[in-house]
Amino acid sequence: MTDRKKDLLILSGLLAVLLILFSKILFTSQIIRAPDIINEFYWGIKGFGSRPFLSLFKVDISSAGWNTLLNSGHTNEGGMASEQFLVIRNLIFWVFPAPASVAWYIVAQLFFGAAGTYCLCRLIGAGRPASFLAGLVFALAPENASLINAGHVMKIATITFAPWAFYFLEKGFKTRRLIFFLTTAVVLAFQFFHTHWQVAYYTCLAIGVYGIARSIFILREEKPAGKEVASLVGMNLVLLVFFLTTVAISLAPLANWSKETNRGVNSGANVVAGGGKTEAKGGLAREEAMSWSLPPEETAAFIIPGMFGYSRQEAGENPKNIDAYYWGRMNFTQTVSYMGLLPWLLLPLPLIFRRDRYTWLALSAVVVGIFFSMGKYTLFYNLLFDYFPGINRFRVPKMMMFIPVLGLGVLSALGLDLLLDPVVRGTRAFKRYILGIVLLPVVLLALLGTEIATGQYWVNTFIDILSQPTRYQPQSEQLVLERWNNLVAETAIAAGLTALFAAAFALYHRGKLAAKLVPLVLIALFLLDVGRVNSKFLFLVDEPHKATAVKPPEIAFLANQPKEYRTLPLGGDPMPYAASGIPVMFTSNAVQQRRWQEFLDNFDLLSTMPDILNVRYLVLSKDQYRKDQASMGNKYRPVFTTPDGGTVILENQNVLPKAWLAPVAVKAASTQESLAALQSPAFNPRLMAVVESEPPIPLAPPTAQITTTPGQVRVLRYEGERIDLDASVAMNSLLVMGEKYYRGWRATVDGKVAEIYPVDHVLRGIYLTPGMHKVKMVFDPTPFKVGKYLTLFSFAVFAAFLGREVVLRRRQPVGAKGAES
Repeated sequence: MTDRKKDLLILSGLLAVLLILFSKILFTSQIIRAPDIINEFYWGIKGFGSRPFLSLFKVDISSAGWNTLLNSGHTNEGGMASEQFLVIRNLIFWVFPAPASVAWYIVAQLFFGAAGTYCLCRLIGAGRPASFLAGLVFALAPENASLINAGHVMKIATITFAPWAFYFLEKGFKTRRLIFFLTTAVVLAFQFFHTHWQVAYYTCLAIGVYGIARSIFILREEKPAGKEVASLVGMNLVLLVFFLTTVAISLAPLANWSKETNRGVNSGANVVAGGGKTEAKGGLAREEAMSWSLPPEETAAFIIPGMFGYSRQEAGENPKNIDAYYWGRMNFTQTVSYMGLLPWLLLPLPLIFRRDRYTWLALSAVVVGIFFSMGKYTLFYNLLFDYFPGINRFRVPKMMMFIPVLGLGVLSALGLDLLLDPVVRGTRAFKRYILGIVLLPVVLLALLGTEIATGQYWVNTFIDILSQPTRYQPQSEQLVLERWNNLVAETAIAAGLTALFAAAFALYHRGKLAAKLVPLVLIALFLLDVGRVNSKFLFLVDEPHKATAVKPPEIAFLANQPKEYRTLPLGGDPMPYAASGIPVMFTSNAVQQRRWQEFLDNFDLLSTMPDILNVRYLVLSKDQYRKDQASMGNKYRPVFTTPDGGTVILENQNVLPKAWLAPVAVKAASTQESLAALQSPAFNPRLMAVVESEPPIPLAPPTAQITTTPGQVRVLRYEGERIDLDASVAMNSLLVMGEKYYRGWRATVDGKVAEIYPVDHVLRGIYLTPGMHKVKMVFDPTPFKVGKYLTLFSFAVFAAFLGREVVLRRRQPVGAKGAES
């Protein structure tokens, strides 16, 4: 059997293990119980199975995209257009029926990452069983696998590209061939296309550090000549440039889009420019950005996984196999900081017996990654937050933990090879190592004994922490006992597992366990260990709306209403409405445009704010309606009640049309003034418009008495990226649209370019003089146009290099091909 066939056989076994361990979420008609999946992700993929097969391969990047259904108009300026390149993802959602298709995609991506880890370890000299273990560590370490519970589908998908990026970069350094540096850039770009940009950013940081460190190792060990040094530096620079051009279709528009978000410049933490700069630093406030830092004491959960509880209660009935929910210092967590016992037991071996570049690089990934994940608790991360570009744009420093998992997987592979090495086995250092392994369960048993014997003392000492309530659990004596008893039970389980591992190591050392059986025994114990923990994060519920073969009555009613008006579900999930083609006013996004977030923070149903946004319908429960009916007055009246009487739809009697003419300008000097004007009872949006600069044409002042109609506006075409209107204007007026202001929109009036102004803080407007006018608005942001052509050019260059590679390989002798692969 050839080496390639052996590797394929091992990878097949790796896939089989994942299918067995995740069978609960794969072979089912239910859906993963995670709010991010049930409320958001599922609605975007549920229709894939009914799409024509060829449509899965269709790519249309002619438009940047403006979604009229979400969030009163939503865009990433085309930054998400690259998702159309994810053909494998589309195929999975097409082949496997929803809702289980979500789980199949997750497991397929975990296998993809595991395969990359396997190939990376093989590349640096690890054996097949050891590389197999490394792949399992990456895919099954609860730190990564428990992301399933969080419903972070695209985060998992993005993480799994990291091992392949390191694989191709290392292959580039080994061969000094440009094709592998280009491939690294493409892998990083496709990782970015999977839309979890924080994970992609962290991977780029790690790749950058790896590239610099690896280059330094080459310069120190090989002492290359000047030409070779220039070639090495050049290939690193090519990697950087080619990544930027390949990812440009996403990066260019997203970089521009992010400037005006609540994490961009002139927003967030630092909204005032200083030091002669035109833009402020921006980003998140320090406390918000670091609120999901890994508390140092929770590193104990690397050995005792449930020491601080598991996950949190959410999205349904409480799971029966969790005795205590997370009670550590983070706000909450949906995952667990555990990577299995075996990787930590094997880690000392390469540190003792193989102190080469790969050991130090992998160890750095573990140590630096953990310190980074500790966020606010370390000076290291605080300095990065203050001075390193991009760090303060993201929250959850702990998200970096996928890098330590990868590093630990590599060290596990190196450690297992050393464990099986007869030369290592005969050394005195190895005997001391085995002694340390045997002592670990003794230490844990001593800890367990202390917890049992002096439990009351420790409970009293840490009562403030142990008694902290959650939003699901009030403070009580029962809560304290629940947490303490869980801690004791988890310590006992950890002691028992370490004893099993120690027994296996000791039997092997004494010759009672054959070397060829050692990997099987250790891997079996590892699967038992992580399988127990992962099972606490694999919950299923029925598919949303599965009980009804037709649309819910409230959605069926709204689906027949004009699409230029919006709906606001109060207390309900807006995504089912948007999935049925109903425009909704608001959808929850982690990052919002700054103007829009300010508008939402001050939103008042009884003000003019819903009127100007074309919010015509409110959806609320009957109980909520009864409670709020008196305060709503005559502005909202019921127009529909579901047959079961549980849901009421109210119609806004004051809603404005899609476009209107306002002859009066109210200039606001600040955001606060603008929002206050919209909330004022004296503000009449049909005649008045809040502006931020002096009008270019004379408009009536706020004190003017308007006795005649300013004119009429007729909407001729209303599409996502194109709006056409006819305006009959009787006096100087501001044409106001119930659509968000955004810089990417371009306008013409009677064929001439016209400027679009921000109006009423979040809307767009165009100044018009008396007469008949044809107004056209097109969404056409420049960064997307530039970015997509750079990406297409990069694809063409990479295709040419791949073609050249195929030709070169065909010309090689058979033996040389095998050596190269």
